[in-house]
Amino acid sequence: MPASPATAPAAKSDAAWLAEICIARCGFGLIFMAYAAAIPLLLEDWQMSASQAGLVQSAWHFGYMLSLFTVGFLADRFGAKRVYLVSSFAATLSAFAFAFLADGFVSGLVLYGLAGLCSGGSYTPGLTLIAERFAATRGRAMGFYLSAASVGYALSLVLVGALTPVTGWRGALIATACGPLVGIAFSWLALHRTPNLVHPRPAQELRRNPVREVVANRPAMLAIWAYAFHSWELLGLKAWLPAFLTAAALATGSGALEAVSLGALLTAVTYVASALGSFTGGALSDRRGRTWTMLCMTVLSTLCAFSFGWMIGLPLTLLFVVACFFIFTSIGDSAVYSTAVTELVPARLIGGAYSVRSVLGFGVGALAPWAFGLVLDAARSAALSEAQIWGLAWGALGLGALFGPLAILALRAQPASSAMAGGRR
Repeated sequence: MPASPATAPAAKSDAAWLAEICIARCGFGLIFMAYAAAIPLLLEDWQMSASQAGLVQSAWHFGYMLSLFTVGFLADRFGAKRVYLVSSFAATLSAFAFAFLADGFVSGLVLYGLAGLCSGGSYTPGLTLIAERFAATRGRAMGFYLSAASVGYALSLVLVGALTPVTGWRGALIATACGPLVGIAFSWLALHRTPNLVHPRPAQELRRNPVREVVANRPAMLAIWAYAFHSWELLGLKAWLPAFLTAAALATGSGALEAVSLGALLTAVTYVASALGSFTGGALSDRRGRTWTMLCMTVLSTLCAFSFGWMIGLPLTLLFVVACFFIFTSIGDSAVYSTAVTELVPARLIGGAYSVRSVLGFGVGALAPWAFGLVLDAARSAALSEAQIWGLAWGALGLGALFGPLAILALRAQPASSAMAGGRR
């Protein structure tokens, strides 16, 4: 018998649902930054060059890219909820495999790449679930979701910074691998009564290739290309900021372990600014427009990329303030790109559009940590000063980001861009 109105469970409010899915995203985020925080120690323990260290981080991003490409199409076919929950279990297992078994460059490359491969299911299907539930405040809701990831990154860095002097990097990695367990628990709380939606495709469209449909959508592709150039800068920043702040701490006379801990903890605090950036950018785009917000954030972050490395000789406090502003502006438009894609393609193609976006965004962005390391190695072999070494490496990120504003301006000129944010381009 169906439950009577008096005994039927009350529908979960949008706020409670979003809070639970954001806590889950925070838990899944713990594994994302664990390796980056430990790089200064792993360079020595695993006998790696800077380019090899960057390549391990790039392996994560390439695995993540393949994951996002796959789960986007799976979400269109089987429903975002189902794909999200299944992927969450795989992410947990792979996180523990990396934490317990990685012991050198090759094993780290393979296992961290595997962890990235299993982790995409908590990202784009989560965005799809938010898009299905929210309309007028979609940008803000996605901003909260990405902010939750930033909080997870911060907690990861705090754990690594606090635990490394006590347990070593191995114990710190194991602690961060517990985050996805929290993610699974809160995912179930949020989604066990959420319907698993599969958007039907008309019979005449079943033979169409969704990738071709997305690629033929010029406004959507301009948003995706802008996201790709944004990803180059952002993924390079996330990979190398802890090492850069560690180098700055070493320059002040700190010991190696103390510098690693301080670099991780300072980077963790910058992720508070990152969380604020995701929320602010998403909310601002709801009010002022998508492309307006994209342009403001990307221009400011690109200026930071070209100047940040040259500041290594400044007081650590001042360098930390600049890092906060850099990461605030660099991530401030992330939620905006994710939201714009949902407004430029039909609902039945959202998963496919996220898949195309993932291949281009993470394909381009995955190269950034490796390229940064190559520039770092080359500059050091040329016996340049610390400011020149880091200035050139960070400048490499700025060069890639320069193409972003061009794509955004082209998107703004498209008539279809009026579909974004209720007419606010």
